[in-house]
Formats: sequence, structure tokens, C-alpha cells
Amino acid sequence: MKDFKEFAMKGNVVDLAIAVVIGGAFGKIVTSLVNDIIMPIIGVLTGGINFSDKKVVLSSAVLDATGKVVKPENDLTYGVFIQAVIMFLLIAFSIFIVMRAFVKLQKKKEEAPAPPAEPSNEEKLLTEIRDLLKR
Repeated sequence: MKDFKEFAMKGNVVDLAIAVVIGGAFGKIVTSLVNDIIMPIIGVLTGGINFSDKKVVLSSAVLDATGKVVKPENDLTYGVFIQAVIMFLLIAFSIFIVMRAFVKLQKKKEEAPAPPAEPSNEEKLLTEIRDLLKR
């Protein structure tokens, strides 16, 4: 139990947990963006097509005499797949943009010159000795 507690309280695990929560929220935002904004626009551009309804029926539903479904319809919902692909591309592009900005920030940080260190007392003393010897 002690080992697990040490593992769970490490900074990396907490950072990962925060990233998962933020990633889940980001996924919901992208899902809404695709379903509620992008796909309706694509539907208008393609003549009013609602992609989430697009499917190929492999076998029709079987109903009994009362109209109750005995065997459900078997279909390929390719419209939902198209939406999922668009969602993936948006998430991948967003992550690419964030990572590219992060890499550029890291490069700037690495390229920035380190501030000059304050000379130690020993260096100051040696400088004074050097100056005295020059005179």
C-alpha cells in the first residue's frame, strides 16, 4: 500500500490525471463543434444532407404481427464514421498546433543566454591581484 501511495502522489501521476480530465473536456468541445457546427455546414454545402442519418441497410428489420421488432435492422452507418473521422482530424490538428507552440517555446528557452553569473569572492580577489600586477 505504501508503494502505491508513493506512486500515486508523484507529480507525473497527478499531471497525467489533470491531462486526462482536460482532454475529456476538450473531446466534448470538439464533439460539439463537429456535430453542432461543422456537420450542419457541410450538410448545407452538400444539399441538406444530414451525415449522421447516412447508412447502408444490410438487412431490414423483422416485425411481428403487432409491429414489435423481432430482429433489428442491420446497417452500416457510414455517416457517423465520417463525423468520427472529422472529429479525429480536428483533435489531431489541435494537438499538433499546441505541440508545435510548445516546441518553439522550448527552443526559445534553450536559446536564451544564461544571465551572467555574479563573480565569486575568489574571482574578485584574483581580478584585483591581476590589476595590481599590471600596474
